[in-house]
Amino acid sequence: MRKVFFPRTLDELWPLLESEPGAAIFSGGTDLFVKMRAGSADPGVLIGLERIGELRGIRREGDGVRIGACTSLKSVLEDPLVRSGLKVLETALKALGSPQIRNMGTIGGNVCTASPAGDTLPPLYVLRAEVEIRSAGSTRRAPIGEFITGPGKTLLGRGEIIAGIRVPAPQGLNLHHFEKVGQRKALAIAVASLAALMRISPEGVIEEARLAWGSVAPTVAVSVGAEEFLKGKALTRPVLEEAARIAEASFFPIDDIRATAGYRKAVAGNLLLRLCK
Repeated sequence: MRKVFFPRTLDELWPLLESEPGAAIFSGGTDLFVKMRAGSADPGVLIGLERIGELRGIRREGDGVRIGACTSLKSVLEDPLVRSGLKVLETALKALGSPQIRNMGTIGGNVCTASPAGDTLPPLYVLRAEVEIRSAGSTRRAPIGEFITGPGKTLLGRGEIIAGIRVPAPQGLNLHHFEKVGQRKALAIAVASLAALMRISPEGVIEEARLAWGSVAPTVAVSVGAEEFLKGKALTRPVLEEAARIAEASFFPIDDIRATAGYRKAVAGNLLLRLCK
């Protein structure tokens, strides 16, 4: 018989993680439960985190925003701090799943799943988000680009959980963009996605550019070369076309049932051209 625990505080959680080191930890379970129904996961012990109040909620913290790991995607999407200051994340959340998925799923779960196609990940990369990692005896932070180490793999060690996501305010970055391409218009896993943050001068010159692509590499793909190329140039189609060529050289997508590697590369580059409207 499978054992299921729902601790209500972190003080209740830590002994469980110590006594059940092989437990599957979830918050919402929108990914884990699908795997269990498909037979690709069969944990003997489940530990649900969503009843732990310390892991929920959104608040200002310094010059940024802290999002509790067990905050539902719906709550993140509707929060005034996100809607007013983190538009690139808001746009990505609108494209994520269905209302039912957003009601159950949590931002910590989306990050921990560490899927190259995860919709919140490219926005969190360009926002320079940090992951707050907690254990019974310590707290540490890691940039999201270091926290995710491969498909489905993270820095989390035994006895550790994600407690929250800290997002610095994107001060002065006045172009927020997220777009994904899937096999259908809704409820689709991204064939390719792009999150972009830029600071554009009143004269239309790109002063800073941050770019991150989903579904074109084992983890979220960034292109320092494309970002550096864009600095000091006008936001025009020819400039973006050259930046896309630079970025595509660093993409290593796979063929799968949704798309070929070549198609993914082409779509990812074309998404950059959408910034010029």
